[in-house]
Amino acid sequence: MVTKRSHEKSCSARALANSVLPTPVGPRNKNDPVGVDLVEELGVYMVSFDRPGYCESDPDPNRTPKSLVLDIEELADQLSLGSRFYVIGYSMGGQATWGCLKYIPHRLAGVTLVSPVVNYWWNNLPLNVSSEGFYMQPRRDQWWVRVAHYAPWLVYWWNTQKLFPGSSVANRDHGIFSKPDKDVIMKLGSSRKPHVAEIRQQGIHETVNRDAIVGFGSWEFDPLELENPFLKKEGYVHLWQGDEDMLVPVTMQRYIASKLPWVQYHEVPGSGHFLHYGQGMVDDIVKTLLTTDAD
Repeated sequence: MVTKRSHEKSCSARALANSVLPTPVGPRNKNDPVGVDLVEELGVYMVSFDRPGYCESDPDPNRTPKSLVLDIEELADQLSLGSRFYVIGYSMGGQATWGCLKYIPHRLAGVTLVSPVVNYWWNNLPLNVSSEGFYMQPRRDQWWVRVAHYAPWLVYWWNTQKLFPGSSVANRDHGIFSKPDKDVIMKLGSSRKPHVAEIRQQGIHETVNRDAIVGFGSWEFDPLELENPFLKKEGYVHLWQGDEDMLVPVTMQRYIASKLPWVQYHEVPGSGHFLHYGQGMVDDIVKTLLTTDAD
């Protein structure tokens, strides 16, 4: 979360619903901080949280996009962050961020989604769009996503059995990544290993598996039916996407952006799922969210 310093007239906050992928990124990511100079320039405080099952957060077998939103709202209130706050969701954190737009739009000062995972079963995704994205995945991941959607009680078995390959993400198979993402992984090297162990300390089922069950399950709402929460331009919604993301096809984000014209779409050429590791990208993402002016 990010909150304005106490001398500001209004208090705001940003809740970070970060990535849960077993890669160089994850909850409480120490590798992609916002620059100190920018923090001082904007006069903000930053707070992140670990979703249920990650690091030391209690697991929640009944987790839904709505329950994640209630977690965010409760945290903001316990920290006295004000009546409105900013939310940034990365990758699987998109499920909480879309949820904030659905369930607590009145609490939002602005929203940013970064490489948000798309649910292939959202009602208003045309079959040709969802099918194109679905079949861009490796076959092993097509099956994993199907199991998560149609038979979630089998997900744990699916990723632990040895008869055939389980999820690329769960098994940390870097073959699923594009070249820009592999370059990021190579650059970070061994520095990410302790972080991966920390976020998975409660096991794969309460982390990666649970995210898939929620992310690809049957949602209570369709993000493509959401309405602009900032009709008076008192805030903005941003969506950032790399055009070489092999985890979340750019074609699906383009479609979503075309159907939600109030979402400001930022496509980053030559970037993958880890686009925020690009030089200055984290600062750009945060500054754009906090300083966007009306057209």
